[in-house]
Amino acid sequence: MASLPLYPTNPVPKLVGIAKLASEAEHVDDGHKVEFFSLPVRSILNRCTSRRNLPFTWTINPYRGCEFACKYCYARYTHEFMELRDPDEFEHKIFVKEECAWMLRRDLKKVKSGEEIAIGTATDPYQPAERRHRITRSILEELSQHAGLEIGIVTKSNLVLRDVDVLQEIAKHNAIGVHITVTTVNTDLARITEPRAPRPDLRLAAVRKLNHAGIPTGVSCAPVLPGITDKPSELEAVVKAAAEANATHIFANPLFLKPCSRAIFLPFVKQNFPNLAQQYEALYGENDFGSQAYRKRLGALMSKFKAKYGIGTPGPRGPIRDLVRTQQSEQLGLF
Repeated sequence: MASLPLYPTNPVPKLVGIAKLASEAEHVDDGHKVEFFSLPVRSILNRCTSRRNLPFTWTINPYRGCEFACKYCYARYTHEFMELRDPDEFEHKIFVKEECAWMLRRDLKKVKSGEEIAIGTATDPYQPAERRHRITRSILEELSQHAGLEIGIVTKSNLVLRDVDVLQEIAKHNAIGVHITVTTVNTDLARITEPRAPRPDLRLAAVRKLNHAGIPTGVSCAPVLPGITDKPSELEAVVKAAAEANATHIFANPLFLKPCSRAIFLPFVKQNFPNLAQQYEALYGENDFGSQAYRKRLGALMSKFKAKYGIGTPGPRGPIRDLVRTQQSEQLGLF
């Protein structure tokens, strides 16, 4: 497959920072309608500077862009920092952060006791590119050489099971938890909303296997899609499945849409759920978040189901500290 220019031939603004680095990225690989570029970043460990009350201080994202192509993805805007303005490019142009291990070894000197490191806050660290490039694996191998760290991983891929050995090594001297995203247990629905992500049953099996291996693992039911995945029976099914997989905890957050995400998601709703199009335009036409009343109803439902199935409450299994404790944390797209 012949690669297209990373940037159009039309004049573009003077590029600086990450945009300049991206413009110099070397084409390294092709996949199914996907191009991969080696991104020469200056650091892999990024301090979280958000003013929101987030539970982590540092973030690591081995990749920019994500092949899973989730229709609701909030992180598409991160490509805009590289002057890639087409929201579709987020899933078709993947940037691989090479030489991460030595940079992480250098940067970990900045981390103080009690400061949490979150892996996968903007793009999935176990997306298909990881099978080829193994950047996440190299990062975990470096972390396994250190002690006293607090680490959380967010993914919707069962590829995380490949790294059980190194996760166990990390757990010997550090606090670590994994959060696997399951927005629905309906495979057909998941295939529509998360086209290239692993099936929900595979993710839930990974939850069980990781916990069995001694790696505390919970479920992130985020985002919850109004009118699509928020029926009480749908939410209860996710909580029940999480409990049966021995998840240490489960939490849910409603859909969050930045403008670039709305450009993809609202047309998707109009095409696949036309009866909901008007409702979504009202909820998210100009707003990033749904109403406070909706969030309260969602929280009440989840509390009811968690109590019913005994998940996320003190007991033999946990819970561990949630990587995402606030309404917005899982959806900030930090990179």
